[in-house]
Amino acid sequence: MSLPKKVKLVEVGPRDGLQNEAKPVATEAKIELIHRLQDAGLPVIQATSFVSPKWVPQLADNAQVMAGIRKKPGVNYPVLVPNRKGLDAAIAAGCKEVVIFGAATEAFSKKNTNCTIAEGIARFSEVAHVALEHGMKIRGDMSVCLGCPYEGEVDPQAVANLAREFDQLGCYEIDIADTIGTGTPGSTKRVIEAVARHIAIDRLSIHMHDTYGMAIANIYAALECGIATFDSSVAGLGGCPYAKGATGNVATEDVLYLLDGLGIETGVDMQQLIAAGDYICGVLGRPTYSRAARAIAAKLAA
Repeated sequence: MSLPKKVKLVEVGPRDGLQNEAKPVATEAKIELIHRLQDAGLPVIQATSFVSPKWVPQLADNAQVMAGIRKKPGVNYPVLVPNRKGLDAAIAAGCKEVVIFGAATEAFSKKNTNCTIAEGIARFSEVAHVALEHGMKIRGDMSVCLGCPYEGEVDPQAVANLAREFDQLGCYEIDIADTIGTGTPGSTKRVIEAVARHIAIDRLSIHMHDTYGMAIANIYAALECGIATFDSSVAGLGGCPYAKGATGNVATEDVLYLLDGLGIETGVDMQQLIAAGDYICGVLGRPTYSRAARAIAAKLAA
């Protein structure tokens, strides 16, 4: 199969990237980051989560962030919601798209959300129904699709089964996530092929973590399968909670370098993207995790 001519990048830095930061990030800085990312040409920016501040204190300012964004035509700002209470808050904040989530293994589901896979889907059925009634779009994120910290290897059919459940709930897009970054190009293709037997390839997206340095190779494998939507995080924000010291989300700059090199259209400007990464790294007081950003900066400084 020929590679896609155009790819949609879903920027998860403001949400997934910042949620585990121990030091509070100012609301104004989060809004500024989103503005810089949309000015760089990113079409989808996961803005925040409507979760309990008890569990994710970093995102307690979710409503303020949504109110402060200078919305840009053509840009979507999805938010994560864990339950009906989160959905109601997202509706009140004027959100147009929500993300629901589930795990491909029972052990991860129980550890992460204190319920079985089936119970999790049942919980989200009301959320999905109400969201659709309000004209909102729903995306389904599937965790631990290429490896589980508790169960090890994951059966591709288990991922396909979860995808079918999300499809039944009305999700327009379904995300295959390598939560702990243990996937390889071979396992990536096997999972995509299993899911694509039930869900059209143009409705699938990929979310890679770079724990074992395989994220870019896995993304290329997904491109070969026809996947044209990828999650990534500016400056590689977001650590991996199951592999101490390992990087988490693949850096948007690194994914863009791959796609630019392949001549695949994204609409994203590399220099503006790097500048957005430099901005948030300055706020956090640490260097970028993006290899491409570091290499380009070193080249410019030479």
